[in-house]
Amino acid sequence: MLARTDLRGADVTLSQLRRALPRGGTDINSVLPVVTPVVEAVAEHGAQAALDYTAQFDKVRPASVRVPAEVIADARRQLDPQVAAALEEAIRRARLVHAAQRRQTTVTQVVPGGSVAEKWIPVGRVGLYVPGGNAVYPSSVVMNVVPAQEAGVGSLVVASPAQADFGGWPHPTVLAACALLGVDEVWAVGGAQGVALLAYGGTDTDGRELDPVDLITGPGNIYVTAAKRLVRGVVGIDSEAGPTEIAILADDSADPAVVAADMISQAEHDVLAASVLVTDSAGLADAVDAAVAEQAAATKHAERVAAALSGPQSGIVLVDDLETGLRVVDAYAAEHLEIMTRDAQAVADRVTSAGAIFVGPYSPVSLGDYCAGSNHVLPTSGSARYSSGLSVQSFLRGVHVIDYDRDALADIADRVVTLAQAEDLPAHGEAVQARFGGAR
Repeated sequence: MLARTDLRGADVTLSQLRRALPRGGTDINSVLPVVTPVVEAVAEHGAQAALDYTAQFDKVRPASVRVPAEVIADARRQLDPQVAAALEEAIRRARLVHAAQRRQTTVTQVVPGGSVAEKWIPVGRVGLYVPGGNAVYPSSVVMNVVPAQEAGVGSLVVASPAQADFGGWPHPTVLAACALLGVDEVWAVGGAQGVALLAYGGTDTDGRELDPVDLITGPGNIYVTAAKRLVRGVVGIDSEAGPTEIAILADDSADPAVVAADMISQAEHDVLAASVLVTDSAGLADAVDAAVAEQAAATKHAERVAAALSGPQSGIVLVDDLETGLRVVDAYAAEHLEIMTRDAQAVADRVTSAGAIFVGPYSPVSLGDYCAGSNHVLPTSGSARYSSGLSVQSFLRGVHVIDYDRDALADIADRVVTLAQAEDLPAHGEAVQARFGGAR
């Protein structure tokens, strides 16, 4: 089921390495002709167009975009107590981690009488997208809402697809998670039309305004991602998320059954999900192959898992040693990277590119998906080389505050004028000179 890439004895450049590694991904450009008219229609016609497309794509038309308060409250009352307890613990741990990410204003005294401060201002209003599709994602509610709340965002809305099985409202477990977090504004709209409505706003069926947001975060399918690309600039977005992925760097000390289980756990998300093992042990590779075949056949979503694991995005990469293995995983820059080696912490400390790093056999990606306290909205498709996962910082804007008095400006005025003239922008210098009665 798992293809092999054998790099043993090879001396490959970085560009060759990136080409050689298993990689899937999606072609967002291919769906833009479908998504662009949807976004344009919602931009022009607002909620009416969004509901029309919801009826077309999701085969249901909710009575309103905004989910009534009593529907959210009912979902909370009917939530399985064990699920409620698990979500509450996930929320508690996420708050602990994200509260520690808050940033304070810093003030630098550049010269006597001249200072530059950097203060952090929350985004005014955010739209948090929670997907539907193959699974139910109350955990994504937690991962989006908690950092926004801890950043101090004053207004937020959760958007999640309307479900024909639940009266046109989002899945009740998603609604219950919103209730546990104190979120009272939830929109029953998903897909490209949901993203567009978050960006442009509109008027609901009952006449209430659906205010547009300033920033959209959260994962979704290729149509959601394409819509985020189209509205970027009208609003901010966190990223263009691709299919989920796991890479595991392991040596012969790893338990092949555990490695196989973790690869399968990501493969059950989507037929495009990527599961990659990087190892210097041919024996481990063989054992993982056998364990994957056995476990995949017995898992609930066996067909989906088999498609993901046999796709070009998944496989086993054989290397000469862990040093080369580290180079490989840094080049791959996985969304989730597990380290299952001897002295795993020391190996993990040397990784430079990953969305999140899971150290040792008792830190599986599944823990991070739900209850580690970390965030599971992470960079995909190699973008962990230059971007970060969702955090409190995602919802903050750093603003410089410049405060110079007369003497401090006078002391540097000649340098400002010199640089303005060097750039052939003399009015810049004249704006400084005007404060001192003209040329100095």
